[in-house]
Amino acid sequence: MRRMGIGLQMHTVRGELAKDFTGTLRRVAELGYEGVEFAGYGGLSAEALKELLQELNLKAIGAHVSITKMKADLNKEIEYLCAIDAPYLICPHIAAVDRQTPEAWQSLFAFFAETGQQVKEKGLQFAYHNHAFEFEMKVNDQYAFDAIYASVTPEALQVELDAGWVQFAGLNTLQYIAKYAGRLPLLHVKDFKGVVDGDINTVELGEGEIDLHSVIGAGSDAGVEWIIVEQDRCANPPLESVTASYNWLKQNYLSQF
Repeated sequence: MRRMGIGLQMHTVRGELAKDFTGTLRRVAELGYEGVEFAGYGGLSAEALKELLQELNLKAIGAHVSITKMKADLNKEIEYLCAIDAPYLICPHIAAVDRQTPEAWQSLFAFFAETGQQVKEKGLQFAYHNHAFEFEMKVNDQYAFDAIYASVTPEALQVELDAGWVQFAGLNTLQYIAKYAGRLPLLHVKDFKGVVDGDINTVELGEGEIDLHSVIGAGSDAGVEWIIVEQDRCANPPLESVTASYNWLKQNYLSQF
């Protein structure tokens, strides 16, 4: 087993961030997380955020940046990430309206390829984060997830695989991790237990249906750099949830090193 970094997708604590961005980031560092993946910067300048991250000894993994923001001003997004020493710019989602036809998908493939090239030229890496729909529809006679990566080169687009969503969609997570070995620097470890309100019922790590030991082991074999905790919705206060998930990783993963 390789030692991978332990990060948190900050969207998990979005409510707390909205009330106190700096204090919440400080609390995440105190819990033991080594890196953070942003989904917004709380209005901080890049210089102020970089200084705060250095103070807290937190690494900026990257950020989820919407397609809308990328199309509006990609250079602005790239420059901010460069300024905080974050190597990954990640597309977090494709809106339903943008993926209804084969022509729409071809347009997305072209956009990902062009964006990935521009990101690469600035020294960063572009990645895509999946949900379940990519495994529930076909494009070019394959799952949309696979069609994305078949249509865009590894140099232009890397994989941020969300293990929870893959299993929720009914696919074999371990097979997908192995399939994209060498192209999979970021792995979202997400546990879930059934469905709530028609959607995935995300829970703290170790409380759900995912075989996390196998997922983490497969990630190690595949060359993953960062294991990233993400819980879409928390039944408990989110900071309590991310504490419990970190403690599970501390006991079941970090204890090996």
